[in-house]
Amino acid sequence: MSQTTLIVGLDGSDAGKRVLEFATTRAKLIGDCRVVLVYVIEWSPFSFQTAEENEKRHVRREEELELAQERILAPALKAAKADGLTVEGIVKHGDVADILEGLAKKNSASQIIVGRMGERNMKERLFGGVTGRLVAASSVPITVIP
Repeated sequence: MSQTTLIVGLDGSDAGKRVLEFATTRAKLIGDCRVVLVYVIEWSPFSFQTAEENEKRHVRREEELELAQERILAPALKAAKADGLTVEGIVKHGDVADILEGLAKKNSASQIIVGRMGERNMKERLFGGVTGRLVAASSVPITVIP
């Protein structure tokens, strides 16, 4: 039997801690399981910026990736490894739903685990939040942790 892969979306919140706890418990129950922890920094290549902002954009993106790695992903990786799991971490810029779904396909994942996203603003009410879009478009089962 092949190894099971779980894609786990983290967001740095208390809900993200519950997601990690659920995923590590699930991975231990499965046994031969690889956990891919993912933190996505929302970013759109279509946002309008000034010439000055564009000059600084690359540096800012790299700084954001380093901070996310240090503050969110590194502690989660450490905790999962301490539990004896096979785990890897990924930090990316982009659309959360698209990236999680893409990683699920690329890694032949059996499941995506995410937290229910926080306060819904007007844009999410009109166009749907990340979790809703992910559930609607996913090719694998999704577990949403409150």
